[in-house]
Amino acid sequence: MSKKLLKPKENFDCLVEHNNSGRLSSFIMNSSDLAIKVKTLEGVVTFWNYGAEKMYGYKSDEIIGKNISLIVPQKHLKELELLTKKTVKGETIPNYETERLRKDGTLIHVSLSFFPIKDEKGKIIGVASIDKDITEARIAGKELIFQTKEKANRAAELAIADKELIYQIKEKANRAAELAIADKELIFQTKEKANRAAELAIADKELIYQTKEKANRAAELAIADKELIYQTKEKANRAAELVIADKELIYQTKEKANRAAELVIAGKELIYQNLEKEKLETLTNTLKHSSQYARSLIEASKDPLVTISEEGKITDVNEASINVTGLSREKLIGTDFSDYFTEPKKARKGYKMVFDKLTVTDFPLTIRHINGKLTDVLYNASVYKDEEGKVLGICATARDVTFQKSISKELNEAKSFAEKATFVAEEAKRKAESATILAQDAVKAKQQFLSNMSHEIRTPMNAIIGFTKVVLKTDLTAKQREYLTAIKLSGDALIVLINDILDLAKVDAGKMTFEKIPFKLNASITAMLHLFDSKVKEKNLKLISEYDSNIPEVIIGDPVRLHQIILNLVSNAVKFTNHGSITVAVKLVKEDVKNVTIQFEVSDTGIGIATNKLDKIFENFHQASSGTSRLYGGTGLGLAIVKQLVEPQGGKIVVTSKIDVGSIFSFSLVFPKTIINDFVDLELIKLDNEIKNISVLVVEDIALNQLLMKTLLEDFGFGCDIAANGKIAIEKLETKKYDIILMDLQMPEMNGFEATNYIRNALNLTIPIVALTADVTTVDLAKCKAVGMDDYIAKPVDEQLLYSKIIGLIRKLNTTKQIIESTLIKKYKHINLAYLYRCTKSDPSLMLELITLYLEQTEMLIGEMKNSYEVKDWSLLQLTVHKMIPSFTIMGINQDFENMAKSVQEFAKAQEEFEDIAGLILQLEEVCKLACIELQEEYNFIKKTINEN
Repeated sequence: MSKKLLKPKENFDCLVEHNNSGRLSSFIMNSSDLAIKVKTLEGVVTFWNYGAEKMYGYKSDEIIGKNISLIVPQKHLKELELLTKKTVKGETIPNYETERLRKDGTLIHVSLSFFPIKDEKGKIIGVASIDKDITEARIAGKELIFQTKEKANRAAELAIADKELIYQIKEKANRAAELAIADKELIFQTKEKANRAAELAIADKELIYQTKEKANRAAELAIADKELIYQTKEKANRAAELVIADKELIYQTKEKANRAAELVIAGKELIYQNLEKEKLETLTNTLKHSSQYARSLIEASKDPLVTISEEGKITDVNEASINVTGLSREKLIGTDFSDYFTEPKKARKGYKMVFDKLTVTDFPLTIRHINGKLTDVLYNASVYKDEEGKVLGICATARDVTFQKSISKELNEAKSFAEKATFVAEEAKRKAESATILAQDAVKAKQQFLSNMSHEIRTPMNAIIGFTKVVLKTDLTAKQREYLTAIKLSGDALIVLINDILDLAKVDAGKMTFEKIPFKLNASITAMLHLFDSKVKEKNLKLISEYDSNIPEVIIGDPVRLHQIILNLVSNAVKFTNHGSITVAVKLVKEDVKNVTIQFEVSDTGIGIATNKLDKIFENFHQASSGTSRLYGGTGLGLAIVKQLVEPQGGKIVVTSKIDVGSIFSFSLVFPKTIINDFVDLELIKLDNEIKNISVLVVEDIALNQLLMKTLLEDFGFGCDIAANGKIAIEKLETKKYDIILMDLQMPEMNGFEATNYIRNALNLTIPIVALTADVTTVDLAKCKAVGMDDYIAKPVDEQLLYSKIIGLIRKLNTTKQIIESTLIKKYKHINLAYLYRCTKSDPSLMLELITLYLEQTEMLIGEMKNSYEVKDWSLLQLTVHKMIPSFTIMGINQDFENMAKSVQEFAKAQEEFEDIAGLILQLEEVCKLACIELQEEYNFIKKTINEN
C-alpha cells in the first residue's frame, strides 16, 4: 500500500482553505506561540509554524522534509511511536505531557495534542500536533497540582452524580404512583407534620432519603451535578417549592437525558485534562471547515489573542483576552487597541512597528484589568492579508510574563547583594586559602598515616585473633586455654583501641556516614546487651533493660552506629561501676505519621563524675581525673566518639552525675517509620538446610590470611578455593562456578577494585562479592558498591559476621530468582499476563505503568458504557466499547468477553435496541471489575518485589 508524502503547501491546505478566513487562520497559526506541526505517517515533517521555530530553535526550512525524531529524545521514541499509532487509528490525544529536544540540545517539557489529518475521502494521511512549552509551568506547578486535585475531586463527584442519576431513574417508576401523595409528604416536612402519619408508609423511601440526606447535604451538594447544586442554592426557598415537588420531579426527569451527556463530557474533560475534546474530535473529522478550526485554536489558547484593523480597532478577541481585561467581547470589539495598556503610546508604537516590519516579537507591555490588576505580557504580532496580498490588519498574541518578571527582579536584587557579599568574601577567602592548604595537607598526611597504620596493624591482628579463635575450638588443657584466652582478650582490647582512634579520625575528616536501613530496634538492643553478660557477672552487677513496647517493631536508621553509641556508654558504666546495677532504658517520646522520637538512657550506680568535670568528659583523650586512666584504663575516646555519633544525627548527649551515687547518660534520636517487616537480619541469621554445598572463592595475597579464611570456611562446611590476586581470580571464574567471592582490596598485579570491575562489566557475572579490607579509614560501603561489590567486612574478620553475610547474600540471590520465576508463571482466573510479560520483556517499571493506565481508564470506561446505553447514545456506546476491546488482549481476558464486547459494538453501530444487550453490558462490567481487582494484586506483588530487591 503506497503512502502519499504531502508537500508543505498541500499539507497546509488540508488545514486552511483559500479564503479571507483561511488567510487569517494561516497567520494566526504562524504567529501563535504554540508550536503547530504536521508530519506524514512515516514521521516526515511537512508543516512547521513560527511557534515551532521559536519553541525548538529550528527554522522551517531546516526541519521540513526531515524526520520528527530529530526533536525527540531517544528514550521517548517508543512513546512517540505508540502515540502515532493511536492517532492513525483515528484517536485524538490531547495534552500529552512529555519531553522534547531543542536545536541547542536543551531538554524541555511540552504538552502535545495529536489529531489525525484526513483527505477528502476520509483516509488518514498524516498527523498534526499542537505543542506547548510547559517547562515554566512545571516549575510553578500550581496549575498541575490544581488539576491533579480537581481530577480526584471530580472523579468522586461523578461517582456520586452517577448514583444520584441511577437513583432518580429507579425512583421514577415508583414515584408515578406516589406523586399524588408526594405533595402532602413534602408539605408535611414544613407545615403539615402532624397530619403526615398516615402518608408516612406510602412515602417511606423518599422521607428516609430526605431525613438521612438533610444532615449531609452541605458537603454532598458541593460535589453533585448541576441539579444538586441548584437544589443547594435554592434550599432557603424550598419551603414554598415543596408544594409543587411533582413538577420538580418532572423537570428532573426531562433534564436527565441532557445531564447524562453533560456528565460524560465533563468526565472526559477532567480525566484526560482536555477541555475541548469534543470540539477537536468534530474538527478533525471536518478539517475543511477552516474557520471553525481557527476559532477552536484561538479559544484553546491560554494567552490573550486579538485581531486589529489598520485603524487600530479591535475586530476579534478570544476568551483569554476577555479574562485579562475584565470586559466582554462586545465591549472590546470596535474599541482602540491601545486603550487597555498602562502605556497607550508605547502600545501604538508597537502596533505601527508591525506594519513597518510585518511582524514583531516579544514586545513588552502591561495590560490593565478593569479592577486595576496589572498583567505584564510579551506581544508577538504579524499582519494578515487577503488573497490579493492586501494587508487587512494585525493578529497579535500575548504571553503572560508577570511571574517571570517578578522572579527576574528578585534575581537582580539577589545578584546585586551577592556581588557586594562576594567582594567581602573574596578578601576573607584569600586569607583563608593559605591556611586551608596547610590544614588540608596536614589532614591528608594524617589520613594517609592512619590508613597505612590501619592496614599494617589489622593485617597481622587478623591472623593473630583469627587463629586464636580457631585453636580455642580444639581440645586444650586448662592452662593452654587460659593462655590463649589472655591472648584473645589482649587482641580484642587492641582492636578496640584501634577502632576508637580510627573512628575519631573519620569524624575529623568528615567521612563518618550514617546508613538508612530498616532494622528491629528491640532485637538489636537485646543482642548487643548480651555481649556484657560475662563482664557483668564477673563484677556481680545487675544489667537491667527497660524497653517501651509502644515503639514500632521496625524503624529506619543506622543500627551499627547506634550499637557503637550504646556499647560505649554501657562499657563505661560497667568499667566505672563496682556494685549495684546498670540500667538501659529505651522510651518512646513522640510519634507521628512518618517518624518516631526515641530516648535512650544508660544509668549506673558507679563512682560518678564531679560537676566541674562534666563539660570536659566529651573531649578527646580526656577522663574525669588523672587517676581514672591509671585505675580503670581506657583512652578517653569513648565519650568523644559518642558525642560525634549522636550530634550529626540531630541528637544531643546529656549527662547528670553525682560522686559515689552514679551517672545518667541520655540522648534522643528521630527515626523514620516503615511498613517493611520482612527483611534479612544478618546478625540473627541461621544456617538454612536448603542452602548447601556453598562454594567460596577467596581472593587474598597474604598466605597467613589465606590459611585463616580457608580454616574458617571449612569450619562452616563450605568449599573454598584460593586466588593470590584479582588476575588469578578471573582465570578461575572463567573455568568454574562459585556461589560467592571474598575479595581483598590491596593486592599486587590486579587489586580488588579492578578485579570486581572486570567481573561485573567484562564477564557480566552477578555473583555476590564481599570486600575484605584492613584499611577502614578510606574504604566504605559506598565506595565498594560503586564498583559492583555487595558488601564489605573489616579485618580482623568476625567469623559470625562473615558467616551471616555469606548466608544472607546467597539467600537473597536465591529468593530473587524464585520471585522472578514465580512471577513469570503466575496465572489468574480472569486475566493472563503472559502477553504483557512478553511485550514488556518482563520490565517491572513498564508493567506497573501499563497496569496503572488500565486501572485508571477502566472504571471511567465502564461508567461511560452504562450511561451511554441508558440514554441510548449509540455513537458514544460504540466509541466507548471500541476503546475497551484492545485491553482484553493486553491483560489476557478470555476471548469470549472480547467477542461479547464486539457484539455490543455492532449493536451500537446499527443504532438499534437488542433484547440481550443489557445483559452483555452487565457481564462486561463484572469481568472488568474482577480483572481490576486481580491486576491491583499483581501491581502490589510487583511493587513489593521491586522494593525488596
